[in-house]
Amino acid sequence: MKEIRDKVRHFLKDNGMYHEDIVMEKFCDVFTEEMHSGLAGEDSSLAMIPTYIEAGRDIPAGERVIVLDAGGTNFRAAAVHFDRLGKPVIDNFVQKLMPGLDKEACKEEFFATIVEYMAGVMDASDSIGFCFSYPTEILPNRDGRLIRFCKEVKAKEVEGELIGQNLITAIKAAGHKGDKHVTILNDTVATLLAGMSASGKRDFASYVGFILGTGSNCCYVESNRKITKTPDLDPSKEQIINVESGSFGKAPRGAIDLQLDESTLDPGKYTFEKMFSGGYLGSLCLKALEQASKQGLLSEIVGEQLLAYKDMQTKDVNSFMRYPQGNNPLAVICAKGTEQDRAAVWYLLDGLIERAALVVAAMLSSVVLETGKSMDQSEPVCITAEGTTFYELKSLKEKIEGYLRSFLQDKHGRFFEFVHVKDATLIGAAIAGLTN
Repeated sequence: MKEIRDKVRHFLKDNGMYHEDIVMEKFCDVFTEEMHSGLAGEDSSLAMIPTYIEAGRDIPAGERVIVLDAGGTNFRAAAVHFDRLGKPVIDNFVQKLMPGLDKEACKEEFFATIVEYMAGVMDASDSIGFCFSYPTEILPNRDGRLIRFCKEVKAKEVEGELIGQNLITAIKAAGHKGDKHVTILNDTVATLLAGMSASGKRDFASYVGFILGTGSNCCYVESNRKITKTPDLDPSKEQIINVESGSFGKAPRGAIDLQLDESTLDPGKYTFEKMFSGGYLGSLCLKALEQASKQGLLSEIVGEQLLAYKDMQTKDVNSFMRYPQGNNPLAVICAKGTEQDRAAVWYLLDGLIERAALVVAAMLSSVVLETGKSMDQSEPVCITAEGTTFYELKSLKEKIEGYLRSFLQDKHGRFFEFVHVKDATLIGAAIAGLTN
């Protein structure tokens, strides 16, 4: 099998997709430069969005808050409070279809639908923590102006609008009494807050929120004095910065990355997350396999089957990597060829997962190094991670941790710990609503 591994390695190198050709130190230098430019309001592929949310405020016990969560196929609503031990209690939970997903929704219809979804929790509190996971400019009053929708949501009239203000207008239009206050944040920020809450009395040097599911993003706690694009911030305080890391535009991409990007609905945008996130990795792997077939790495019959395979998902890649002799679509295709075909496919996909792990670890290393903390092993940076791609894709999490240990820990003397919190977005949104 060494001969097959060598052929796969040469194929990846020839197409600019080989992980060992990426120098982590150089990657981090470029990523950090983009972070600094974004914080200064200069031209950058990283938006570095201030959230005006401080981390670490005391959470009032027993006080209820309305929690809303929008960001994918489903829209979730619930009431949340924290008991005297600081444990979150979630009740009146409902899950509905995201408005604007099945058909185009005008602005009034979009917000009126959300109000309908809130019926069971409307009287729970006057405070609303709204996890709104679309590109959004956060304002000092913690409302948010939607920049654009993604993830197939069709509601063009909402783009450019204030989410919190329009929701309050819709609540009043529906005849509900009381003055609501809305705090807007995204899923990455909510994840960070949930991790901070779950750590209890455990001391961490700082906190990072990280999402790797359909898309990818990260956030971290930054000193206000370094956010020079935003005037009048108290330099003695800190706040959470939403990096919008999926938009990083200076990652070393290969020929197959470029092919994939051109085939998407938004070429030139979110080019970093298209290298590894769950919404794109399946398609990237299929294009790599098609190219490998054209270059003679796979047998003719397997190549023909791959060309007919129109919609490979990341879950299909995961199924094959876990069960290459199983009954999943890719395994069935490989079974029509030889053992060499199966091995070549496995090593090629493993190589792309290896590269994904390296660039994710480089991005996380850049963020941890930017905090300037975590030099004491007893007080690492807490990286609260969410997303099925991170936790479910075979060997990805372990590979990321390996790169972080060798580069961030062994080379740079910075320490980290991954944390997982159930219902992180709901809990984090609750914390934001209660403390802001």
